[in-house]
Amino acid sequence: MTPILTTALTGLLLAGGVLAKHDIVPGAAWTASNTGRHIQAHGHGITYEDGVYYMIGEEKSEGSSFQAVNCYSSTNLVDWDFVGNLISRDDSEPDLGPNRIIERPKVLKNDQTGKYVLFLHVDSSDYKDARVGWGTGDTICGEYNYLGSSRPLGKQSRDIGVFKEEDGTAYLLTEDREYGTRIMRLSEDYLSVEEITMEWEYFAESPAMVKRGGTYYIFGSHLTGWNPNDNVYSTAQNLSGPWTEWTEFAPVGTNTYSSQVSFVLPLGDDNAIYMGDRWFPNNLGASEYIWLPLQIDGNTVRLDWYDNWSVDMEAGTWQPGFPYAEYEAEAAELSNEARLLDCGGCSGSQMVGYIGGPQGGTVSFDVEAACDGDVTLVLKYRNGDKVTTTTFGARNAIVSVGGVEQTVDFPSTRHKGGQTAESVVQTAVKEGSNIVAVSGADGWGPDLDVLLVPGLSCGS
Repeated sequence: MTPILTTALTGLLLAGGVLAKHDIVPGAAWTASNTGRHIQAHGHGITYEDGVYYMIGEEKSEGSSFQAVNCYSSTNLVDWDFVGNLISRDDSEPDLGPNRIIERPKVLKNDQTGKYVLFLHVDSSDYKDARVGWGTGDTICGEYNYLGSSRPLGKQSRDIGVFKEEDGTAYLLTEDREYGTRIMRLSEDYLSVEEITMEWEYFAESPAMVKRGGTYYIFGSHLTGWNPNDNVYSTAQNLSGPWTEWTEFAPVGTNTYSSQVSFVLPLGDDNAIYMGDRWFPNNLGASEYIWLPLQIDGNTVRLDWYDNWSVDMEAGTWQPGFPYAEYEAEAAELSNEARLLDCGGCSGSQMVGYIGGPQGGTVSFDVEAACDGDVTLVLKYRNGDKVTTTTFGARNAIVSVGGVEQTVDFPSTRHKGGQTAESVVQTAVKEGSNIVAVSGADGWGPDLDVLLVPGLSCGS
């Protein structure tokens, strides 16, 4: 099969030598390697310890009401394993019962007590409680003891963030719908708020903070519900100010690439990674993760879009991914009753359906690589399954690369108005021909439009 080259640079796929790393693909469905499910860690934060990154966020597979706070682990920010629930729905606990709202979970380790402290936005279904919840655990991803909730210093608190200084002093970042945004210093055990460090009569929802050199950077979004907006930031040399005027950091009009900030992860000595949510209010479980490198220069922060990019956390560096070669599904080998379907929103106006099912429909692509190594494949697809109160309409498929199989999740695309979505496959390829086969895992698989294969950095 001859791929369609998106740019001339895609010829690097056919160079020779050593391959690049796995990529981060913003906006694609990310499948946990040990569950076969799209990662459920919405409104997430990252905690790092002993070479492992822990992503902690909200389970949204059944909609907005509280289900669980989940924890995933990774050593490279790309390959993620589900570890367990920190807290789960509990009918005996008023804050954690049905129809309650638990959002923006964040975890800090208290170096004095040795405890891990969980912070939560706790609310009623009409968002009138506006409280902070606390819990403690002995391990990052173990079960937490829920301690209850309160309004810190009597102030409303909705979407939250946390920040920890090198000396262990920690702060709660919070948005008060009656006033604005606050930075509040936590007690030594992190289980209460002691004082207000800074406050703005400016609404920065879902605040997140990072310190680079001697400068603090706080990020937040405007108040537009589930709809995205042009997020903003401010900087200061001291937490108590003075702070610069709030201003946009992504191109105005992009609505921060249709996302809302959730967390900012330090990268190296000078830069950071923006971590946001692209919410789908009609299918929250399918909401996507928008992770992009933040480029910081003094008081100036810029967020550019990359279809794919890679990061080396140990070196503190990142690089854009190579452009994609496009392999049309309708030009692939179809077997076991997989067939062509019309698709107005697809490349070439066609897609391949009837993958999986009773006949075991299969699509096989022949991808040529010049050398052995890792690669991130992107499958563009459609899935018209209905979203219910108990499922976000996901279909699974088995993706086999050179005979090595893995289960990949393909959430419903009904919320996309007929447009395709993307799901990623982290895999290895061998020099020469590689057969990438997509077949059903349990029932019907997705309808496939295009396989995207990034160019590979091959040495001499």
